[in-house]
Amino acid sequence: MDLRLRGRVALVACSSSGLGLGVAKALAAEGASVAICGRDPVKLARAHVEVSAMGDGDVLSVPVDLCDENAAAAWVRDTAATLGGIDIVVTNSGGVPFGPVDAFGVADYRAAIDANLIPHIALTLAALPYVKKDGWGRLLMIASESVRQPHPESGLSSVARLGLLGYMKGLVSTLGASGVTVNVLAPGFHRTPILDEQFGASVEEELAAVARRIPLGRIGDVDDFGALAAFLASDQASYVTGTVFLADGGNTRGV
Repeated sequence: MDLRLRGRVALVACSSSGLGLGVAKALAAEGASVAICGRDPVKLARAHVEVSAMGDGDVLSVPVDLCDENAAAAWVRDTAATLGGIDIVVTNSGGVPFGPVDAFGVADYRAAIDANLIPHIALTLAALPYVKKDGWGRLLMIASESVRQPHPESGLSSVARLGLLGYMKGLVSTLGASGVTVNVLAPGFHRTPILDEQFGASVEEELAAVARRIPLGRIGDVDDFGALAAFLASDQASYVTGTVFLADGGNTRGV
């Protein structure tokens, strides 16, 4: 299927590895020019090579800490100036400590909101003038399956990321007439460096145990996740907005 993304410009946050990198590669494979960012220059350089190999669009990689709203805004401006605009924005954020909701204090929750919610808002606000410009735009926000089924050990993330759903719904009404769609991607367990770090030396054993609990019987692949994001960024998804898309292999049991 031709998703008709050739010539589009995509800005993908936190894309030097993991889910963000999977999305950037999928968009590049469809012919889009892609701006990627990360805090680690070594990882970012490696990601630049991987994304560039996927297609013939331009790739722009810049070290950015998205918790710094001024740096995020500068990245947006520089991307638009270098690549000729911005059509697709994929917001993303880093992780927060694991633990149950009663394991943390007020300062921890405030920090989690700053790390898991505010970067999405800051990046969106900076990019909106460019995305709305031509009557066609896509905003995709990467959250977690915890927005539909909170995990006992993801108290900080569950609370912070739920705010993203309210922000997304507000944008849907505001942007609908401008031709911009807004959707949230809610990934479950995918094989990423963060997951490997979380489980440590016992990662293979832990992942096998998790896979046994998932109806599809496996951990997600970031390329599968990237394909979903690419579809939602395409013309074929032009009537899809205001929705949370679970990509968790059926792990969420609620209706």
